[in-house]
Amino acid sequence: MRIPRPRSLAGQLFAMQAVLVAVVVAGCALFTYVSDRRQAEDAARRQALGVASSVSDSPSVREAIRTPDPSATLQPYANEVRRHAQVDFVTIMNTKAIRWTHPDPDQIGRPFLGHTELALRGEPFTEVYTGTLGPSVRAVTPIYDNGRIVGLVSAGIRVDAISERVQDQVTALFGVAVGALALGAVGTYVINARLRRSTHGMNAGELSRMHDYHQAALHAVREGLLMLDGQFKVALINDGGRELLGVTGDVVGRSVADLGLPAQLTGALLSTEPRVDEVHLTASRVLVMNTSPVSGGERRGTVVTLRDVTELQSLMGELDSERGFTQALRSQAHEAANRLHTVVSLIELGRAEEAVDFATAELELAQALTDQVVAAVSEPVLAALLLGKAAQANERGVELVVSEDSSIDDGLLPDSLPARDLVTVLGNLIDNAVDAAQGSVGARVTVTALADEAVLVLRVTDTGDGVDPAHAEAVFERGWSTKPAGPGGRGLGLALVRQAVSRHDGTLTVADAEGGGAEFEVRLPLPTAELGQAPEGRISDKGDKVHAE
Repeated sequence: MRIPRPRSLAGQLFAMQAVLVAVVVAGCALFTYVSDRRQAEDAARRQALGVASSVSDSPSVREAIRTPDPSATLQPYANEVRRHAQVDFVTIMNTKAIRWTHPDPDQIGRPFLGHTELALRGEPFTEVYTGTLGPSVRAVTPIYDNGRIVGLVSAGIRVDAISERVQDQVTALFGVAVGALALGAVGTYVINARLRRSTHGMNAGELSRMHDYHQAALHAVREGLLMLDGQFKVALINDGGRELLGVTGDVVGRSVADLGLPAQLTGALLSTEPRVDEVHLTASRVLVMNTSPVSGGERRGTVVTLRDVTELQSLMGELDSERGFTQALRSQAHEAANRLHTVVSLIELGRAEEAVDFATAELELAQALTDQVVAAVSEPVLAALLLGKAAQANERGVELVVSEDSSIDDGLLPDSLPARDLVTVLGNLIDNAVDAAQGSVGARVTVTALADEAVLVLRVTDTGDGVDPAHAEAVFERGWSTKPAGPGGRGLGLALVRQAVSRHDGTLTVADAEGGGAEFEVRLPLPTAELGQAPEGRISDKGDKVHAE
């Protein structure tokens, strides 16, 4: 046995709306009918009372009453009034309710069927009463002659006649009602056909289950999803989006501009143009953002997806460093091969002493740089980074020098300051300085690395063109660069530096160097409880090492 499928939501709404329209139209029709019937009865009462009053005030009626046979004069008169006034009867009677006139001549001389007490007391009145012509709406008024009541007049309209008057109105009314019902049914069908297309013919239970699945899937994905309406207000945000953007509380309905996001990220969200794999930085994350406008004849909103590539960006930075070390080793191997060929050639020429002197000088020169770096910065990660960057800078015609003030002992840096962040900070500062110094006269980059019990100072100075004071803050924004953009874009390095510094509650500043160029300085606080053995000295406010007394 096949179980019937539940009616779709559109079908249920159509049935409900059709019944509702029918009930409303029927109610309105019934109300209108009752109202028209009441109005028709009130009009009949006024008409009957007006006719009866006019007859009772007629002088000819009073004169006819004084004659020996009032019926002879009053019967033709009453019939004439009845035809012209469009009433069903005009009955003139004496004070004992004996008829002088009647539409049926056989009823003349018989008692009037109805109430006359009020009229005999001088009070005209109306009533609904069943007489010889059937139920009728009638009025009874007294006839005065010299201040004395000498007779009564009753004029009336049959109830059937009133119903006939209303019948035409009712017919027209029900015609309008049927038309309204038909129009409402057609409108309801059209609306629900569109709803059926929108809901794909699903019933309420299926829509409810789909909503539950949608909500579960929406909040299960780690990627951030943000939906904005046409006014750039948050229409929907999942848990991943809240975490990646660092927003809390009820943000639905709030404008993107009020979320406290970085200016460039806010500008990208407010843009009407689609964005593809665009990199943005928050206080602690590197995000890849994609946006897609939702439109259908008019702007309806924007769908935004966010991916966290913070770890990936750090790994790429480390990979770039490793790649730089590899290139440096390759360059050194090439240079070593050239020097070895030179030594071999000198020996083949019989100049062994000159070969020994040349090889010794080259060995001392290479060892001097290593000894200088290791002596100043014995922390292995920073030392390896400086040696690799020195080789890269040398290839580009820039001399990288570790200042004599540098001093970081191995084991001094705490676990709360990971080597990955140090590579990000110092590596990007050196790369930026080498770019600036390349091509300048006496191209040089000077690195100073100091650490005492309270702070780690990393200072990088170059001999480039320096930084315009007007751009002292903008230089740390993502996308800012004085170099032409490459395939992967530029302006991310210093932004990553500031992000890492901010993550450790440090400070990052830029100033003009003494000999020209720019000087970038990073100060990172070091928790005393996590420090190893401190060096014999401290750092002054200017970053210079001074001996303790």
